[in-house]
Amino acid sequence: MKVALITGGSKGIGYGIAESLLKNGYKVAITSRTLESANQAAAQLVAHGDILAIEANVKDFNSQYDAVKLVIEKWGQLDVLIANAGLGHFAPIDELSIADWNDTIDTNLTGVFYSIKASIEEIKKTKGHIFTISSLAGTNFFAGGAAYNASKFGLTGFTQSVMLDLRKYGIKVSTIMPGSVASHFNDHNPDSEKDAWKIQPEDMGKLIVDLLAMPARTLPSKIEIRPTIPNG
Repeated sequence: MKVALITGGSKGIGYGIAESLLKNGYKVAITSRTLESANQAAAQLVAHGDILAIEANVKDFNSQYDAVKLVIEKWGQLDVLIANAGLGHFAPIDELSIADWNDTIDTNLTGVFYSIKASIEEIKKTKGHIFTISSLAGTNFFAGGAAYNASKFGLTGFTQSVMLDLRKYGIKVSTIMPGSVASHFNDHNPDSEKDAWKIQPEDMGKLIVDLLAMPARTLPSKIEIRPTIPNG
């Protein structure tokens, strides 16, 4: 038995990863900021396997710690953490609000720190795998992206440092850096026709499954993934 916890697993990339892991025999817990949205996603995912819906906010360490406790109470172990929850606020620096800056950094960077910190002792027990979902924006800056670029540049560096910290315990730590994904990010409503050129959530799920199947001696530490053919 293998158990995975996915933050922000009620839609988009997190949902696609949850579905793929369930189809491959994993027990999966998904978190969302509201229990209603977590339950709605779980109701769709339960056809594929054993799923647990949890209300949790990555901006609150105690909330993350309690989510891990619920996973342990249900299944007794935690093998995989996917720190997926994230958001974006985009504006030129002279228009970017302090609230939007803090929301972006607190969710995309500090939130991942909280998720890993809350999980680490359980992951040590299983010599498990931690994934963070960064972005190509974690190496490629763009106008209007001050907050988002800072959060993802920081997340990429943070994850690589954590990888070096935890190798000695037999723990794998990987960051995935996707380009355009057909997800609900930034209040986007995916369109199956218009977004067909993008990476799909199930593609991200297959990538996670494939990386988890790598030999124990091999650590994929940083993975860039982008659409094969760019839009236009």
